[in-house]
Amino acid sequence: MVTLRPTRKLRGALPTTEMAKPSDTALGDWYVNRLVVDRRPLLLLVSSSSLLPILVPARDVAGLPGRLADLVASRLVRLGIDASLIKAEVNAMRPIMVGATIDRSVVGIMVDFAKAVPYYLDAGSWDDASLAIVEDKLAKTPCHGSKPWEQVVFPDRKAPEVLAAKWAG
Repeated sequence: MVTLRPTRKLRGALPTTEMAKPSDTALGDWYVNRLVVDRRPLLLLVSSSSLLPILVPARDVAGLPGRLADLVASRLVRLGIDASLIKAEVNAMRPIMVGATIDRSVVGIMVDFAKAVPYYLDAGSWDDASLAIVEDKLAKTPCHGSKPWEQVVFPDRKAPEVLAAKWAG
């Protein structure tokens, strides 16, 4: 079971589940926010446990819960995660609940990522394929940089770590 946690801006566009619980997947809850770059709406999704970002065009926002597992699977493939770990994570992502945000730290990271996105895209000359490149750049961003070095999170390193810890062996 996984919980999708939209920001207040998106809450009305997604059907909320009354008793949304914390996710029991390796990547945890998925937070989602809407941003606009060059007058084009995008959705930024961030995993609560690894802070791994996903950036997609904001089409059919109401259908996002039904597409979430596929979006996560394709992102993990691009990250080079073993197919058995991806399968285990995707299988654990059912059912998908929608609930309010509960972790201000993840929301803060999402805000930082959202501010960085326009700087990674060439104004007016980017397309949907460019979003994967931006995801990779965001995933290499150190998060929680004010904490001791052992607690700094690099999403592209943390995601394989949490997936292996939960599903390997």
